[in-house]
Order: sequence, then C-alpha cells, then structure tokens
Amino acid sequence: MNIHHLFVEAAAEADRIAHGVAPAPAAGPTPCTDYDLRALINHWVVFTSHGLEHRALRRELSEDLIARDFVAEPDWADAYAAQLGRGVAAWADPAVWEGEIAFGGGGTMPAPEIAAMLLAELVLHGWDVARATGQDYRASTELGEGIEAVVANYAQMYREYAGFAEEVPGFADATAFERALAASGRDPRWTP
Repeated sequence: MNIHHLFVEAAAEADRIAHGVAPAPAAGPTPCTDYDLRALINHWVVFTSHGLEHRALRRELSEDLIARDFVAEPDWADAYAAQLGRGVAAWADPAVWEGEIAFGGGGTMPAPEIAAMLLAELVLHGWDVARATGQDYRASTELGEGIEAVVANYAQMYREYAGFAEEVPGFADATAFERALAASGRDPRWTP
C-alpha cells in the first residue's frame, strides 16, 4: 500500500508544529515518559525527517546524526521542514516502495511496512510534541484512520520493544485518531 499522500499531510502538520515550538525549548514533560521535551524533539527530528529519507535511500543513520542536538540550532524548525521535504520527496519514487528495507537488529521488512512505521513515528511523536507545547494536532479523517490501522498492526511489536505503553482504555467511541493514540499507550486527554 502506497501511503505517500499521508506522508505529505503528516509532514505539513509536523512543519506547522515545529514552527509553533518556542525557540530553545526547555526540558519539560511530554506524553512520552521516556523523553523530556528537548530529547523528544531531537528524536522526532532525526527519526522522522532524516529517517524518512535514509530509509527510502536504503542508508543507515549515522551515530553522529542520531546524537545531534538539533534544537540547539537557532533555525532547527526550518531545517527540519526542509529535511522533511527531502524525505517525503524520496518516497515519491514508486521504486522505493518495492523490495525490502533494513531495520534495527539486522533484519529487513517490505518497504510498505517500513513506510507505515515511519508514518506512525511522524504522526505519534508529532502529537506528543504538539501536546507538550500547548498545540493541537490536526489530522484528517483519512490520516486518523490510517494511523489507527498502523497502530493496530504493529502495537504488539512496539510493546515488545518498549516503544508503546499499554493501551489507554475508554476510547472505543472516540475518533479513529484518538483510538490510535490510546492504542499506542498515549492518553488523548494528556496535558503538560
């Protein structure tokens, strides 16, 4: 399944959210209990924008890139938006959706599965950053339904690697996007 159009929407929303973050963000709380705000933004930047392009090109992320403090750079939001654009453009090539892509642990997965997990990373951490900085996350019905499907497919695997907490109950009658958040272990009502 080619979900490039969802990358386009999610990247535009990530750009908007990044530009809504105050300069030099402090290390405040986030919905991701493993990350303070600064660490979460750095994780979001490297694994969504750079990760998106690197996976499409079948390249590994360097340790220097993973360790980089993006938010220490005064124009980090502009640089993030530009890198997201490169990542989304890389996935516009139909050939990228063919074959296998390496992932952590030395294994490979079909390109559409890697793309789905990258989309989840972009959207879910985008929501985390938005919430932690007092912003709303705007997802179309299609994006919400797409993320709900991705989370349903991969939630167990993410939990095995401590990437998701246990599902937050009480959202069965919520929107698809809220159900996806809850299924990923995020409380859609979370506030800083």
